[in-house]
Amino acid sequence: MTLTHLTSTLATLSYFIPPPNGEKAYQHTFADPLTGERERNYTRADHAVVIENLRGKEDEEATLDTAGFQFFKRPAKYTTFDNGDEEIVKEYYPESIELIKELTGASRVVLFDHTIRRRRPGQSDDSPSKRQPASQVHVDQTTAASIARVHRHLPASDVAALLKRRFQIINLWRPISHAALDWPLAVCDYRSVDPEKDVVPVTLVYPDRKGETLGVKYNPVHRWRYLRGITPDEFVLIKCFDSVQDGSVAVFTPHTAFEDPTTPKDAPLRESIELRALVFYD
Repeated sequence: MTLTHLTSTLATLSYFIPPPNGEKAYQHTFADPLTGERERNYTRADHAVVIENLRGKEDEEATLDTAGFQFFKRPAKYTTFDNGDEEIVKEYYPESIELIKELTGASRVVLFDHTIRRRRPGQSDDSPSKRQPASQVHVDQTTAASIARVHRHLPASDVAALLKRRFQIINLWRPISHAALDWPLAVCDYRSVDPEKDVVPVTLVYPDRKGETLGVKYNPVHRWRYLRGITPDEFVLIKCFDSVQDGSVAVFTPHTAFEDPTTPKDAPLRESIELRALVFYD
């Protein structure tokens, strides 16, 4: 059996612990340039978990509506990612919009930001232009924050009609340059999550506004998956929010980067790009 086809790995994930005094949790988006730490009023705890490798059974094990994530293989036309944000918006956004429409059946897709992550061991600067893999279990948006994103990124004249229909926030995550063996991405199957007990809103403090994410508390029944050695020709769609919340579909996907103990010592450091999309349906 090759390393790429290992059935699972045992890894340590960092989970959320709410503030002990009952205050609402918060975290600042801007990090201390010396320590790389962001001010927050909650703590974390490490837990050892088994992370299943879905290589070879991607199609049968997980879909956006069942698990909250789905792996695909489709090479990107744009592969540079080194010439700045403007070029990425011009070249990579349009093909990604069409790809998300094709795979979800959505009628309208609006990309509202992207993040490139490159791991740099020993460096504490985690400013927006130097993002490293995010190593805490989390969900990007709460329901309130997702609705606020529609107001923030769509014309005011469109919002009322769009919010009457189904909409989602979906991340398109893809390695760049080489396979992501180093610090890969793990996703948690929504079917193993208790949405009432496992997640807690966390205020995200920007310099000019506030957002809201979900911290994820440890639950031993969580089922974690990844695609070992995922290549730049492959990607995963991660559902961060779904307005359908009647129990019929996955609503969100906890996810995190993690240190895989089976990563070869000579594996290149992880590089990836994630796009965040508002996804609307007729």
